[in-house]
Amino acid sequence: MLAAFFDAPGGPENLYIKEVAKPVPKAGEVLIEVQASALNRADLLQRRGKYSPPPGASDILGLEVAGTVVGLGPASDGRWKIGDPVMALLSGGGNAQYAATPVGHIMPIPSGLGATEAAAIPEAWLTAFQLLHFVGKVQKGETVLIHAGASGVGTAAIQLCKLAGAIPIVTAGSAEKLQITQKLGAAAGFNYKEEDFGTKCLDFTNNVGVDIILDCIGASHWEKNLHCLNMDGRWVVYGLMGSSEIHGDLLAKLLWKRGSLLGSLLRSHSSKYKEELVKAFTEQALPHFTPGGPIHLHPIVDSIYPLERISDAHQRMEDNKNTGKIVLQIPQ
Repeated sequence: MLAAFFDAPGGPENLYIKEVAKPVPKAGEVLIEVQASALNRADLLQRRGKYSPPPGASDILGLEVAGTVVGLGPASDGRWKIGDPVMALLSGGGNAQYAATPVGHIMPIPSGLGATEAAAIPEAWLTAFQLLHFVGKVQKGETVLIHAGASGVGTAAIQLCKLAGAIPIVTAGSAEKLQITQKLGAAAGFNYKEEDFGTKCLDFTNNVGVDIILDCIGASHWEKNLHCLNMDGRWVVYGLMGSSEIHGDLLAKLLWKRGSLLGSLLRSHSSKYKEELVKAFTEQALPHFTPGGPIHLHPIVDSIYPLERISDAHQRMEDNKNTGKIVLQIPQ
């Protein structure tokens, strides 16, 4: 099969397509013929040699796919059958013509969605759902500050906040991105390049502060995050795009706020944890991707690239040009 590959860590130009062995589904796994996959920041880190796959996972890039079930491993429990259209969360291996994954990491493609839209759901939406519900324990009426609000996870988190009855506010790096987040339901948005979002968040909340912060930036935002965090607030760190090295009295300020600093990475969790997450998301959120209800969830696709242009797709994400997900079409 064809798959995206790189021989040495480096820039997007190191990526190329080559022939590799098709995966064989193990016990409790299914084989998916991939029609579309999507990019994540983890792919960029792995390409640079800064984020190795978990033990036993494929070293091919790609953490989410949409396609068709074409093979069943032993003890695959009958949940899926040959020909089922599915989308799946992976620990790796998605940027290829075939991918194997545990049966519990698979979801049906919502009615009305094509493969390119469905491929934009698993990693980003499950990450956002996990951050809000499994880690942040969001409650109705709480205010949630979402950094990188126009990213794949950000656009998902805005919509999931609305579904949970919470109030999403965001940061982004341009007026255009902020406009898109407001159309998705963000109650307020601040350009972190031009505004002090910490002060703006306090103004928006009448000096109460935000209850939850979803932070993929890290060190460069820490003082403003603490400035606008409510007493007993939860600060959830799931990425370090703005560095990891903090200089300053973080702990004393966090202690004074009685704040919780929580770290979260989805990829390194156990298969059982991911299965529980997929089950909860499938029951609580997935029905809302079908039009007709009071809240309609939908993935935001920024752009679509053929697999052979994967280096261009990586460069777009590297340049922070995307709003929503960058999707790869996989040749059949």
